[in-house]
Amino acid sequence: MDLPADVMMDLPRVTMIGNFHIYIENHKGVIRFTKTELRLRLTEGELLVVGNDFVIKNILPEEMLLEGIIEDVRFIKEETTGR
Repeated sequence: MDLPADVMMDLPRVTMIGNFHIYIENHKGVIRFTKTELRLRLTEGELLVVGNDFVIKNILPEEMLLEGIIEDVRFIKEETTGR
Protein backbone atom coordinates (compact mmCIF):
# COMPACT_ATOMS: atom_id res chain seq x y z
CA MET A 1 0.00 0.00 0.00
CA ASP A 2 1.20 3.50 -0.80
CA LEU A 3 0.31 5.31 2.42
CA PRO A 4 1.98 8.62 3.32
CA ALA A 5 4.99 8.39 5.66
CA ASP A 6 3.26 10.43 8.38
CA VAL A 7 0.47 7.82 8.55
CA MET A 8 2.76 4.79 8.39
CA MET A 9 5.20 6.10 11.01
CA ASP A 10 2.66 7.96 13.21
CA LEU A 11 4.49 11.26 12.62
CA PRO A 12 2.98 14.69 13.26
CA ARG A 13 1.92 16.78 10.27
CA VAL A 14 2.40 20.51 10.81
CA THR A 15 0.94 23.04 8.36
CA MET A 16 1.61 26.76 8.82
CA ILE A 17 -0.01 29.68 7.07
CA GLY A 18 2.31 32.63 7.49
CA ASN A 19 3.18 33.09 11.13
CA PHE A 20 -0.40 33.33 12.39
CA HIS A 21 -2.02 29.89 11.79
CA ILE A 22 -0.64 26.45 12.60
CA TYR A 23 -2.55 23.22 12.01
CA ILE A 24 -1.15 20.15 13.76
CA GLU A 25 -2.25 16.57 13.08
CA ASN A 26 -1.25 13.31 14.79
CA HIS A 27 -0.46 14.76 18.23
CA LYS A 28 -1.10 12.73 21.38
CA GLY A 29 -2.43 15.44 23.68
CA VAL A 30 -1.82 18.88 25.15
CA ILE A 31 0.89 19.10 27.79
CA ARG A 32 0.74 22.87 28.31
CA PHE A 33 -1.16 25.79 26.81
CA THR A 34 -0.79 29.50 27.60
CA LYS A 35 -1.13 32.68 25.56
CA THR A 36 2.57 32.36 24.66
CA GLU A 37 3.27 28.60 24.55
CA LEU A 38 1.76 25.39 23.23
CA ARG A 39 3.41 22.06 24.10
CA LEU A 40 1.99 18.87 22.55
CA ARG A 41 2.88 15.25 23.24
CA LEU A 42 4.03 13.30 20.18
CA THR A 43 4.70 9.60 19.69
CA GLU A 44 8.40 10.36 20.17
CA GLY A 45 8.89 13.56 22.12
CA GLU A 46 7.09 16.89 22.06
CA LEU A 47 6.20 19.78 19.77
CA LEU A 48 6.77 23.26 21.20
CA VAL A 49 5.20 26.35 19.64
CA VAL A 50 6.19 29.75 21.09
CA GLY A 51 4.70 33.16 20.31
CA ASN A 52 2.01 35.58 21.49
CA ASP A 53 -1.77 35.93 21.69
CA PHE A 54 -2.43 32.20 21.18
CA VAL A 55 -6.02 31.02 20.79
CA ILE A 56 -7.05 27.42 20.12
CA LYS A 57 -9.58 27.75 17.30
CA ASN A 58 -10.31 24.04 16.93
CA ILE A 59 -9.25 20.94 18.85
CA LEU A 60 -10.00 17.29 18.18
CA PRO A 61 -8.41 14.16 19.70
CA GLU A 62 -5.42 14.23 17.28
CA GLU A 63 -5.81 17.58 15.48
CA MET A 64 -5.51 21.22 16.49
CA LEU A 65 -5.74 24.65 14.87
CA LEU A 66 -3.86 27.38 16.73
CA GLU A 67 -3.96 31.08 15.92
CA GLY A 68 -1.68 33.83 17.17
CA ILE A 69 1.73 35.27 16.41
CA ILE A 70 4.01 32.25 15.94
CA GLU A 71 7.68 32.94 16.61
CA ASP A 72 9.19 29.47 16.97
CA VAL A 73 8.28 25.81 16.34
CA ARG A 74 10.50 23.05 17.75
CA PHE A 75 10.50 19.29 17.84
CA ILE A 76 11.91 18.03 21.13
CA LYS A 77 13.08 14.42 20.98
CA GLU A 78 12.70 12.19 24.02
CA GLU A 79 15.98 11.63 25.75
CA THR A 80 16.86 7.95 25.92
CA THR A 81 18.89 6.76 28.86
CA GLY A 82 20.65 3.46 29.34
CA ARG A 83 18.68 2.54 32.48
